[in-house]
Amino acid sequence: MSDAPDTFGPEDEASVTAQLGRTPRGVVRVGHRCPCGNPDVVTTEPRLPDGTPFPTTFYLTCPRAASRIGSLEGGGVMAEMTERLAHDADLAAAYRGAHERYLAEREAIAHVPEIAGVSAGGMPDRVKCLHVLAAQSLVQGPGVNPLGDEVLAELGEFWATGPCVDPGAEPGTGSGAGA
Repeated sequence: MSDAPDTFGPEDEASVTAQLGRTPRGVVRVGHRCPCGNPDVVTTEPRLPDGTPFPTTFYLTCPRAASRIGSLEGGGVMAEMTERLAHDADLAAAYRGAHERYLAEREAIAHVPEIAGVSAGGMPDRVKCLHVLAAQSLVQGPGVNPLGDEVLAELGEFWATGPCVDPGAEPGTGSGAGA
């Protein structure tokens, strides 16, 4: 499980609302904080307040990182990574381990039978969402998800130009769906 969970206070909620363009749902805590100080990943309940099962435990909220990842996805990186998993036993084993760590983190929050054994991002056998893999690497640290680590390396310092949002700004300046 993640070390030192970070609370999700009113200022964090304002930041994530600005990032997503709407009020976040089912947030347990800040999963990772960007060097700028804003949350860039939230850890979510495996069941949203409306009762919907939600397997995406680590939800990337930074619109700048999400946009760069979207460009990577558009460039065919997911198919290339999935192909590598089929031919590299060590990579496949490490990716399966990332899947197991993801499931353990979610189970520590709550058990939801409808999504038992289902992580996110295509794990453990394929790559379906780079956002989830990067979020897991941010929250659980380098070495847990090798493909998430690769995504983060491709992103570079997405925070270098300053915060992606101003928590005091009007909602609707961010992007994304989910959390």
